[in-house]
Amino acid sequence: MGNAQCCDGKVTGTTEEVSSVSNAQEKASGPVEPRPTHTYPSGSSYTGEWIGKARHGRGVQVWSDGAKYDGCWENDKAHGFGRFEHTDGDVYEGEWRNDKAHGKGTYSHASGSKYIGEWQEDKQHGHGEESWPDGAKYVGQYKVGLKEGEGSFSWADGSAYQGQFFQNDIHGVGVYSWEDDRKFEGHWDKNRMSGQGKFTWADGRMYQGEYDNDQK
Repeated sequence: MGNAQCCDGKVTGTTEEVSSVSNAQEKASGPVEPRPTHTYPSGSSYTGEWIGKARHGRGVQVWSDGAKYDGCWENDKAHGFGRFEHTDGDVYEGEWRNDKAHGKGTYSHASGSKYIGEWQEDKQHGHGEESWPDGAKYVGQYKVGLKEGEGSFSWADGSAYQGQFFQNDIHGVGVYSWEDDRKFEGHWDKNRMSGQGKFTWADGRMYQGEYDNDQK
């Protein structure tokens, strides 16, 4: 059915990296003020706005390994809109809440695959669109980083599926169309035809009945 795989579905390691250099223990209070670049003992540096000892406002943090966050901060955490550049070339740009990707955002992999959509607690969650360099594309629902709910997947070879997904698998009721005009409409179990369904061929032949593990 094609071999495109799901993107990671999370901004791995960002939370730990952002919070690991924090010195603030209490909620920041006071005026927001810009300050000169501050360099931490680890080699990481922050340039931007502060409230007391907390990064707060607009700022840029660069880690010693080359990772970089440029965006909004609140009470010493990435919060609001920001861009995080990973050392492997992956980039997340979008909304943050308490050091995690949360809201709407785009995750671009160095490999060329991309996810555009909703996030919750560093994971794809809600509606999103995912695409791969070979032309494969998924549009639909995600739950805790996995394709789950209603969605459509089109493969580079011309085949396509419209229907239900569960934990990244074709699972439930849906329609799968092959590039040679074959079509199956019915029930699926972990990427296999299973249960009641109708299979049609381009020459007009048709079978309707029970399937088990892709077999009639």
